Amino acid sequence: MVSIFTRIINREIPAHIVAEDDRFIAFLDVMPLVEGHVLIVPKQEVSYIFDLDDTLLADMMVFAKKIAIAMKKTISCKRIGVAVIGLEVPHTHIHLVPMNSMGDINFTRPKLSPSKEDLEKVAKAICSKL
Repeated sequence: MVSIFTRIINREIPAHIVAEDDRFIAFLDVMPLVEGHVLIVPKQEVSYIFDLDDTLLADMMVFAKKIAIAMKKTISCKRIGVAVIGLEVPHTHIHLVPMNSMGDINFTRPKLSPSKEDLEKVAKAICSKL
């Protein structure tokens, strides 16, 4: 079964994309923990991050680093946190979460519900720093 992320990659579902190349895509989480929460996804549909080949895994982290640097320049935060949960969508992905406290990356807390306009504004701001 095709994942929701593959449907985003194939442009079957809209997303607020902040970066993309031939192997990876980065877009805003529509139900973020905090403003600016980004997902980094390989275009190759692999369920478990440690099933990626070594080169793809390493390159995914380098791609994520570029996005995290742009996020840090855009969003007022102390750090960009990194999390791999992998249970909610069977397609490898990395969460990049702007953090001012440990609670900002607590996945059990209620998610935000930003408007489409707010997401668009944040995506454009991050893109402008890449």
